[in-house]
Amino acid sequence: MTRRDEIAAGLASVEQRIVDACTEAGRDRSEITLIVVTKTYPASDVELVAELGVLDVGENRHPEAGDKAEQVAAPLRWHFLGGLQTNKAGAIARYADTVHSVDRVKLVNALSRGAEAAGRTLRCLVQIDFGEADGRSGVAPAGLAELAAAVADADHLELAGIMTVAPLGEDPVPHFQHLVRLSADLRKEHPEATIISAGMSDDFQHAIKAGATHLRLGRSVLGERASTR
Repeated sequence: MTRRDEIAAGLASVEQRIVDACTEAGRDRSEITLIVVTKTYPASDVELVAELGVLDVGENRHPEAGDKAEQVAAPLRWHFLGGLQTNKAGAIARYADTVHSVDRVKLVNALSRGAEAAGRTLRCLVQIDFGEADGRSGVAPAGLAELAAAVADADHLELAGIMTVAPLGEDPVPHFQHLVRLSADLRKEHPEATIISAGMSDDFQHAIKAGATHLRLGRSVLGERASTR
């Protein structure tokens, strides 16, 4: 089996699981955007993913993400998913189309400056942290309104929605449901902020049922990480 065949099989399996979860939740498949997370996988895998019809790919680390964006010729939408340092924000703003991990005002300012320097507008999601003890990036739910307003007010940023990573070792369902409620509240002030980014390989079916619009899947599509194959 070629690498293209492996990825095609992974995509087909994931697609069926997405369709099944949508059917069970009474949702239309068109409501869901699949982001294939390509961190640690080679640029050649990204090219194959694009050939197979995926338009959205996700990366977690800079400069790996920027290197791939330069290497891959396909017209993809690049999603930056990982926590990022303020001093790298300008570089990320040059190639990312959407940043899912905005968690502080200082970062908002740095991303806006980077997008201005690049002559572009950058879509941003506010990352919500529901597990205060796990050390993940994100703002507490109580801080969402203030941070979202900062993004919306930045000249070169667009507030596109919110994101979360379910806390390790916990049932993800209540957190996904909470995220969807936060999204509904946010859209009262910012109706353009429609993205709900939630769900990874182990829990994406729960995210669909809760109301997620964007899924972030890596190994369920691409297999074990390239570093372990």
